[in-house]
Amino acid sequence: MARPTARVLALLEILQSGGAFSVADLARRLGVDERTVRRYASHLLDLGIPVEARRGRYGGYRLAPGYKLPPLMLTDEEAVAIALGLDAGFRAGLVTSDHAAAESATAKLRRVLPAALARRIDALLVTMDVTGPVRQPAPPGTEVLLVLAEAARHRHPVQLTYTNWHGRSSEERGLDPYGLVFHNGRWYVTGRDHTSGAVRTFRLDRISAIRAIDGAFEVPAGFDPTGHVLAGLASVPYAHDLSVLLHTSLAQARRRIPPSLGTLTEVANGVRLTTRAEHLDGAAQMLAGLGWPFTIERPAELRAEVRALAARLLTHADAGE
Repeated sequence: MARPTARVLALLEILQSGGAFSVADLARRLGVDERTVRRYASHLLDLGIPVEARRGRYGGYRLAPGYKLPPLMLTDEEAVAIALGLDAGFRAGLVTSDHAAAESATAKLRRVLPAALARRIDALLVTMDVTGPVRQPAPPGTEVLLVLAEAARHRHPVQLTYTNWHGRSSEERGLDPYGLVFHNGRWYVTGRDHTSGAVRTFRLDRISAIRAIDGAFEVPAGFDPTGHVLAGLASVPYAHDLSVLLHTSLAQARRRIPPSLGTLTEVANGVRLTTRAEHLDGAAQMLAGLGWPFTIERPAELRAEVRALAARLLTHADAGE
C-alpha cells in the first residue's frame, strides 16, 4: 500500500465499515500523518464520495448516512492478485462442484475494472504458463464445504450421508470434523466417526447430504489433520505390499519421500519404507529414482522388476554405439 492511490482506497474501505473515525485513528491505521489523512479525505470528496468531516479537537470523518458505495473498487495490484488467485485455484483443482463459479467471478471482476486494466489482465492470463500440472479435481458441493468448515471452526458435529469407493451409500452418520485438507485435487475431512468411534477420513465429493446437529466436541491435543489424511492415503489397499530397506538417513528419506507415499521407520541399517503399489514396475522406477542403495525385503517379485528395469536402461545406454 505504498502508493497514495492505494491509501486513498484504504481510507474508503475503513469508512465504509460504518461509524465515525478520528483523524488520529485513521492516521494510525493508514501509517501516515494526520495532515495526509485530511488530504486523502479531500481526494474522496473530489471523486464525489460524500465524506463528512467533524470539526474540533477530536474531529474525524465518516460517510454520509445512507450512501451506497459502488460494489467493488480495486487497485491494479488487487485486481491482478484476484485474477491470478482465481486462475491458480482452477489449475490446482481448488474448486467446488459449481464449475461455473470461478468463470462467473472472473467475468464480474472484468466488468468492474477499467477497460485498459481488464485488457492487460486478459493478456496476462492468456500468455502466462505454469509448470505445475493442471489437476483433474473431484470437487465437493459448495454447501458441503461450507457446512464442514463452520462445524470444524466452531467444533460442533454434523450428520452426513456418504458414498464409499464401492459405490454404496451409507445411512446418515455423525461426525466430529477435526479439520479440512485439500490434497492433490481432492478435499478431505478427518474427525471422529460417531458410528465406529474411530478417527476416519472422508472425501467431500462423496458426501451427498450434510447438516449441522446439536452438540460440541474437542479436538485431541496435537492432532494433525494433514498428517492423518496423508497417512491414511498411504495405507489404502493396493495389489502389492512393499517393504524396502533404504540405506540412507531418516532426514534424507523424509526430504524425498512424502508421507502420502508410505511409512518411514528408522532401523539399524538405514530406513525401512513400507508402502503399497498397484504396479511393481512403477515401484521399481521410484526406487531407482531415489538414488540410494536399497535392499528389497518384500515382495520377491519386486526384485525381478528391478532387474528388468536395469536391463532396459542398459539397452538404452548401449543404443547407438
